[in-house]
Amino acid sequence: MSDFRSIVHMDLDTFFVSCERLLDSKLIGKPVLIGGTSDRGVVASCSYEARTFGIHSAMPMRMAKQLCPEAIIVRGNSGIYSKFSDTVTDIIKESVPLYEKTSVDEFYVDLTGMDKFFGCHQLASELRGKIIKETGLPISFGLSANKTVSKIATGEAKPNNQIKIDKGTEKPFLSPLSVKKIPSVGEVMYRSMCDLGIKRIQTIQEMPLEMMGKVFGKNGVSIWKKANGIDNSPVVQYHERKSISTERTFDKDTTDVHKLEGIIMAMAENLIYQLRRGNKLTACVTFKIRYSDFQTYTMQKRIPYSSADHKIIPIVKELYKKLYQRRMLVRLVGVRFSHLVAGGHQIDIFDDDEKILNLYQAMDKMRERYGDRAVIRAKGMEAKSISRWNPFTGEPPPLLANRRA
Repeated sequence: MSDFRSIVHMDLDTFFVSCERLLDSKLIGKPVLIGGTSDRGVVASCSYEARTFGIHSAMPMRMAKQLCPEAIIVRGNSGIYSKFSDTVTDIIKESVPLYEKTSVDEFYVDLTGMDKFFGCHQLASELRGKIIKETGLPISFGLSANKTVSKIATGEAKPNNQIKIDKGTEKPFLSPLSVKKIPSVGEVMYRSMCDLGIKRIQTIQEMPLEMMGKVFGKNGVSIWKKANGIDNSPVVQYHERKSISTERTFDKDTTDVHKLEGIIMAMAENLIYQLRRGNKLTACVTFKIRYSDFQTYTMQKRIPYSSADHKIIPIVKELYKKLYQRRMLVRLVGVRFSHLVAGGHQIDIFDDDEKILNLYQAMDKMRERYGDRAVIRAKGMEAKSISRWNPFTGEPPPLLANRRA
């Protein structure tokens, strides 16, 4: 891999708020909260004006209202945000050779080699100007030799600005910043670092790699590299996925209802987690069953956009109950979610109370750290392992091609 890469990280500033302000100019300059309007709701996004009161996303709406009683609360609309996101994606797609969309409002662009023609900084600046002009949305970018430094630079550039980190200046740029700024350093890791007196990135830069490895394991090695501006991960060409699915072919055809239901639950639960991890919502659930005589049946149901276990799992169960009536040996079962849109978990919380949201966030954190099956419903425990694979990073489908149970 070339040492002279040019990677741009672009991030739409307070994206949901910016979309709402385009639709209603009265919201400009005011503290705005997007999320569930009831007291049990949660803040999905908030404006910079609201942040000065100490409000942040995922905070209970009740607490946010106490911190800033004059804040304007908007329910939010995932369909509108998806449309704006698609418009920005189209502009990027037309302008650059290689890009990766990592969430509804965040992109990486690989401009390596474009220096010969334009100058990468100029190209990135022009692209940012074009997005602002054509969509009216504020966007920031960081440009450097890799994804990690560019992402951190974007954070420093916000709101609505840009930063270029020249090759060779990565370490001095990073050193004064809080270790919290390193992607993958969450609240728990940040606290354990603070306990050890590690608050600035410079402290990690001065530590031997072996020590970080000893104290924090594999994660420590990865954080040490990021702190030193080292990151060789490529920009993965982005393809919008319209569906994800998983199916299981049994080694021995079965009529064991307990086993069947356990595997179906495990499959559904894992796929829903993949939705949240990929910042996606589904509007159509399909269930498939194949019997030992190779007769195959499928049934699907449209649902309101969701990525929540308690909304989707009952639908999977309902479809399974309707289809599984032949009492014959079953050869294969499958679950598929389609009509996917970008705009993840945080949009789906407008109707959910904060307890459920906190539960999902805690479960997903555990899975990120210890593997997809670290937290599962008891029902799905007998199903053999389900792979740790993110279907939204540009890798080709199928999700779990006929893994045998």
